[in-house]
Order: sequence, then C-alpha cells, then structure tokens
Amino acid sequence: MASIRDVAAAAGVSIKTVSRVVNKAPNVSEDLRSRVSGAIERLGYRPNQSARRLAGGRSFMLAFLYNNPTPGYTSALQVGAANRCRELGYHLVVEPMPLDGPERFEILDRLVAALRPDGVFLAPPLSDDKALLQHLSELNLSCARLAGSIMAESFNIPTPERAAGRMIADHLIELGHRRIGVITPPAGHRAAQARVEGFRDGLSAATGLALDPTFVAGDFDFASGEQAAGQLLAQDPPPTAIFATNDAMALGVMTCAHRRGLRVPADLSIVGFDDTSASATTWPPLTTVRQPLEEMGRALVDALVGDVDEAPEFRFELVRRESTGPAPAR
Repeated sequence: MASIRDVAAAAGVSIKTVSRVVNKAPNVSEDLRSRVSGAIERLGYRPNQSARRLAGGRSFMLAFLYNNPTPGYTSALQVGAANRCRELGYHLVVEPMPLDGPERFEILDRLVAALRPDGVFLAPPLSDDKALLQHLSELNLSCARLAGSIMAESFNIPTPERAAGRMIADHLIELGHRRIGVITPPAGHRAAQARVEGFRDGLSAATGLALDPTFVAGDFDFASGEQAAGQLLAQDPPPTAIFATNDAMALGVMTCAHRRGLRVPADLSIVGFDDTSASATTWPPLTTVRQPLEEMGRALVDALVGDVDEAPEFRFELVRRESTGPAPAR
C-alpha cells in the first residue's frame, strides 16, 4: 500500500504539502493540489485516519440518531448517509434513542466520550426534541436535522410533508371519495403531523363538496394501523377510503379490510406514505408517497462535512398503485 512519502515523492512536494491537500487545508495553490491529487489517484493512496485524527483534531466519524418504528424509513436514510460517508472518507455510527427521559442524554454522552464524532444528524421525531438539541449544543457538536419545525442551533433540511398531504387529499377527492378516514401519526412526530395539515388543506379547498372525514390516532406501526382501521370501518356508514400517514399503518389497514371481506380498492381505497419496499410487494400494491430517502441521507452528511450554505429542496411524489380506485356507489 502506498504511503504518504510515496505520494510526496511522486508529486515532487513535501509530506506536509500532501497532508495539507488531504485535509483540505486552505491556501494551497491549484497547481499543487492538482499534482498531489493526481499522485494519490495513480498510487491508490489511502490516508491513515488515525494520523489525520491527530493532525486535524477530527475523528472522521458521524453519528445518526433516530427514533422511528418504521424500519424502511430509517434504513433508507442510513444507506444514503453511509454511502456518502464512504465517499468523503468518513464512517457512520447509528444509535437508536428514546424519545424522552434522561437515558437519551446518557447514551449520547457515552457515544461522544467513546467515539468523539465530528457531528450528529437527526431524523424525525428527534429533529424537534428541544432538550436533545440543547444538549448537543452544550456538547459543542455540529448538528444537522431533517424536517425540523422548531428553531435550534443546527442545520435544518425541510421536507414538503404538507404539500404531500394535500396531494393525497386531491387524489382521493378526484376519485369521488367523500367519506374518508385518516390515521394520524404519534403526537410528537411533527413532520408527519404536517401531512395531516396538508390533507386538511385539500379538504378545505374542495368547496361545494359534502366531505365527511374522520381522524383516528395511530402509532406508526402495523398493529395500530389495523386497530385504527377497525374503528373506522365500524362506523355507519364506513369510509370509502383511508389515508394512513405511513406505510406500516396502511398495511395494517389492508389486513383489516381483507379480514372483513372487503375488496381493495372496489370497496375501500387505501393510501400510505413513505414508499417502503413492502408497499410495492403487498397485494394489491399500495398507493403511497415516495420520499427520496437515500438522497436525504446523503444531504444530511453534506450538511455536516461539506460546504453547504443553503438546504437542498426535495420533491415528494404520489405513487399511484392498485390500492386506490373510484369510490363505490352506496
């Protein structure tokens, strides 16, 4: 394996100059940077991370903290972040966190003491955990978060949750649905609550229509979706469509419908959110909203270690599949 001395000899520069290029130090001429980068590429040189850590005071480690019962959502973010870390010479550590209690601070303190990460990024609902964000600030840790809705000393990447909720309402109304059930997310999940607000926007915009929505709380897992669907379908008359604010709950709705002998979508249309892998493999395939989760994971890493001034804008897409259709005539 090539050493830093080999790179310096090949580029005709000092070892110190190679180190400055590797660590992206300022005030290095483009000519020197190009020569050193070319030598690194030709020789296949891989910087010694321990030496870089000592020289630059960095660990080249990032931490992803999460609390989300939907594995597909978290794993897609993690894949995008891990791939971007690899490209930038960083490593990723992933840590589940409780939503409340002092235990989460103890977990964070142990992580920082052991690994000294250069930064931390958060996914909802931790993005709006005021106490956790304050603790990160006290630790002087760089922080990036996804879909945060509160003010905090961190880089926030917004997501169009509300606009996506509006798309779902428009889709169901266009299909002729007037009695619609909505399974809402856990109360602390503010990003997902915006999906409900957007859905309400769509209902409010549909002037002249006799709409009859019913809202039931869910817990972002399959069981709560199935239970909430049971409550909704026990109504007289029952809804002709149900919007569950994530795919896991939507799959619970589908199971409940099948057990009751309902045809999807002939008797009941179902919409989810996230476009997890299960949404395309269930029967019928689930209409849902696709988030570019891997791109979002990459953007969180760039926000921590890259030269990013403005948050990127992401587009959510309504994926129309066979779980939605025209409202039945009743």
